[in-house]
Amino acid sequence: MAMADGVHGLMRPLACAHDWVERVLVPGDSAVDATAGNGYDTLFLARLVGPSGHVHAFDVQAAALEETRRRLMREGCGERVSLHECSHSRMREAVPDGVKAVMFNLGYLPGSDHAVKTVKEETVPAVQAASELLLPGGVLTVMCYPGHEGGREECEAVEEFLESLPLPQWRVVRLASANGSSDAAFLLAALRVPGK
Repeated sequence: MAMADGVHGLMRPLACAHDWVERVLVPGDSAVDATAGNGYDTLFLARLVGPSGHVHAFDVQAAALEETRRRLMREGCGERVSLHECSHSRMREAVPDGVKAVMFNLGYLPGSDHAVKTVKEETVPAVQAASELLLPGGVLTVMCYPGHEGGREECEAVEEFLESLPLPQWRVVRLASANGSSDAAFLLAALRVPGK
């Protein structure tokens, strides 16, 4: 049963994103949550970097950042996170060079106004900035949701950018169900190869 549960977990794109990030982040590292939302990924990153590391989290919605702040404080991780109330397209201005992981979870915040969502015009520059900030051995993950209005165009634009990252410095993968709906969420991930 444990084997089946483990395989099932690996079939979920977000579980894979967490697994890959967990393999590269160590205490003392820096990381970015480009789409803080309710703060689940922010907290995940904050736990991994530990008290000596740092996380930058971005969201355009004040309410999302407040929920993230509360979640972090409850878990004793508030001091290791900087919250930025702005678009992730401004990442390059706010984050110093040298991060080990960047996570994106595109679309809109569940339970909120669906008109407030990520869009390709801001997301593609943010993903580019993330690739420039990422250290060798670091990973960039993007959860893509093509099923909402504008989502497919955003996902395709991000995928096109990531596919343009050059070998041998980068390895880019796409994790998606081969027999599922074309609207189903999928994961894009880019590893900056160590030593390159």
